[in-house]
Amino acid sequence: MKKKVFAVIGLGRFGYHIARKLAELGAEVIAVDVDPEKVQQLSDIVTHAYVVDALNEQGLEEAGVFTADTVIVSVGSNIEVSILVVVLLLNRGVKDIVAKAINPLHGRVLEMLGVKRIVYPEKEMAELLATSLVMGEVKKEMTFAPGYNIFEIEAPEKLVGKSLKELDLRRQYGITVLAIKRGDMVLVNPSAEEVIRKGDILLILASEESVKKLLEE
Repeated sequence: MKKKVFAVIGLGRFGYHIARKLAELGAEVIAVDVDPEKVQQLSDIVTHAYVVDALNEQGLEEAGVFTADTVIVSVGSNIEVSILVVVLLLNRGVKDIVAKAINPLHGRVLEMLGVKRIVYPEKEMAELLATSLVMGEVKKEMTFAPGYNIFEIEAPEKLVGKSLKELDLRRQYGITVLAIKRGDMVLVNPSAEEVIRKGDILLILASEESVKKLLEE
């Protein structure tokens, strides 16, 4: 199977980490930034790294950005440059664009231009931190659909020793258990007869309100 090619324009904190992670996951990554030092940091990690201005159309073409399967626009806090880069990509026929937004207004403009996936790294990290501070047992969270998230939590003491059937979390809390991590073993789509053990990590689909209710009762 042919590897997907990702291009990352802008190698600030967000761009650097996403380019690095994509490369670690085995993807082909083209990393682009106007700062030679930032490019150098990734040169031995990603497939290709180029010192190119984000609005240099010829430079982006030579780097292979326009033929990438997905282009991630992460050009720092300059909203104008971000919008102009997206327009340039769209004009060159790039269909799959992921763009970092600084604020809701920036996000709305990107959405109006036709960007299908807009991310707010600072907002999402702040919400994740707030959730973990309020609900200490929550290990990880990602948005699944409006109103629903996927959480990774350590099984509360009140669940230990009881089967999923006995607990009936879906009826009681609106929580669906997707998987159970037990040491090095992962039980995907566990049966109703599976008994929760101390130290189990539960991967669940739920609303924040449902998780809070489960942990606080």
